[in-house]
Amino acid sequence: MNRHSTLAAVLLSAGLLGAAAAQAAPAAASDAAPSVVIVHGAFADGSDWAKVVGILQDKGVKVTAVQNPLDSLAGDVAAATRAIDNQPGKVVLVGHSWGGAVITEAGKDDKVASLVYVSAFAPDAGQSVETLSKDLPKAPGIDHIVADASGWLSLPPADVAKYFAQDVPAKQARVMAATQGPIKGAAFGDKLSVASWHQKPSWFVISQNDRMINPEAQRIMARQIGAKVTELPTSHVPQQSRPADVAKVILDAVASVK
Repeated sequence: MNRHSTLAAVLLSAGLLGAAAAQAAPAAASDAAPSVVIVHGAFADGSDWAKVVGILQDKGVKVTAVQNPLDSLAGDVAAATRAIDNQPGKVVLVGHSWGGAVITEAGKDDKVASLVYVSAFAPDAGQSVETLSKDLPKAPGIDHIVADASGWLSLPPADVAKYFAQDVPAKQARVMAATQGPIKGAAFGDKLSVASWHQKPSWFVISQNDRMINPEAQRIMARQIGAKVTELPTSHVPQQSRPADVAKVILDAVASVK
């Protein structure tokens, strides 16, 4: 066999193996245990969920924490969708704060079995976070968001400690301020094309002492989407101050996946 025929045989073999793997993939995916994809909010990054991730992993759950670009709704939905596509089976999609808008849109993916909102926005189709918020009770921390010259929004360290994460140790709040992800202000005006909570079962963790999204606003949204509700006596970041309780809600959603 000459060099060219040997190369052809290798390529043919690789092609046949690739085709066989592609045919086997759907069966493997259907048998896979549900995994969790977590979408962080504004003024944070994926590390905001480190405590909950560890608890879920200890329970044998595969977890991916998305790193959102926070440049637009479309950009964050694309990042979440890539993470969803990389899972072997069904997905429980979790969103915190701004991440609630992201999972509402990204949840249309057929792989997504359920949605978990944590101190989050839950807009309807045709709404943006901005338009949704106009009809909801306001929280005091909103007035402390600052914009840079390019329109990216952030929270000063003192305001992270006072309004965003008032129930975590001061040292931890300083780290959260330093690792926060600024969000492009225009993203809050991006309208959703779909609201997957109409078709997917939802859970909602309400933070009773939230100073970024008014707790009563969270209750209104939770009722609107028909979510299974858990209330916790926390700041805007229960994943930081009560990670075991938040993990319990996510595990309940995971257990419900058929």
